[in-house]
Amino acid sequence: MKYLSGVGLAAIVVLFTCSITKRQTDKTLQNSAPFPIGVAANVRLLLHNAAYRRVVLTEFNSITSENALKWTTVHPDYNRFDFSAGDSLVKFALDNHKRVHGHNLVWIVHNPSWLNYFKGDSAAWENLLKTHIQTVVSHYKGKITGWDVVNEAFLRNGNLAMSGGEGNGKNNANCIWPKLVGRDYVARCFIYAHQADPAALLFYNDYGQEVSPAKVSAIINMVTDFKRRSIPINGLGLQMHLTLATPKSGITYALKKLAGTGLLIHISELDISTNQNNQPNFLYSDDVQQKQADLFAFVVQQYKLLVPEKQQYGITLWDLGDGDSWIRGTYKRMDWPLLFDEKYDRKPVYNSFQKALQLK
Repeated sequence: MKYLSGVGLAAIVVLFTCSITKRQTDKTLQNSAPFPIGVAANVRLLLHNAAYRRVVLTEFNSITSENALKWTTVHPDYNRFDFSAGDSLVKFALDNHKRVHGHNLVWIVHNPSWLNYFKGDSAAWENLLKTHIQTVVSHYKGKITGWDVVNEAFLRNGNLAMSGGEGNGKNNANCIWPKLVGRDYVARCFIYAHQADPAALLFYNDYGQEVSPAKVSAIINMVTDFKRRSIPINGLGLQMHLTLATPKSGITYALKKLAGTGLLIHISELDISTNQNNQPNFLYSDDVQQKQADLFAFVVQQYKLLVPEKQQYGITLWDLGDGDSWIRGTYKRMDWPLLFDEKYDRKPVYNSFQKALQLK
């Protein structure tokens, strides 16, 4: 029997340690899930923050355009489109073999101020809508896999939204599209997007479905109507901006009912607010983190259980680190809704989410 020298033994220890480290490193989100795991990416941080970029590269295989392709950014003036931010995001994603999901082509808010002053009859507004959709989709034809064609067209009561966003306080409060183009504008948006890129997957995206059966019913009725009229639609996005008070039964109900349409299902903007009551001295305690971790895991479990594999488009987190979250900016409060902290380090809730992705 041969005995190892001190040097030989040390070499084996190093190799063994490196092997363990590699296995631990390999357990990222993107290689733990049987479907794509995405993040809504901030272009400025993606290009100029090394820590942010490293986590996006390591953890995710799908990237959603957070703000880069909304009207305000991509169509800032009537006669001018600005694709610089979108092009940077798409190039980064494709260079690194990431799927790109476009968000969004039409929304009742987040529109440029010039739209408030546009003058014209219904035909002029229709042409404006069609031109915007087809210019943007054509520009990214063959590069962007799927689009949120229309975002948040329904209210919680299931009615078509005729004003902007149920108290979200954003610009362009009057919903111009159903008023000036017609109540069937959603269908026409899908037709225009399909004409521009027949291979793109087209989604309807909305919030609050887990707390609003009426909205779920309205969306299902829309899908049924689209199928009857051969309007192209491929998927449904459930934003799932949750809180610790969100009833689990509502999450289950929404996923089950919407999966019943047979369309692709995308959990498209997932985050879980912990300080939903805007408490100024709120403590992100171990107990709070455990409740958040349990809910993150529950969402994954229900998605895998209730959405057939062929319909699993993936789960996307809305923003990367807690410091980037829209919740802090919109509600002016401290909150910790994501899997990564302000330095883009994994939080304990990451482990629950990642383990749930791996479970059979």
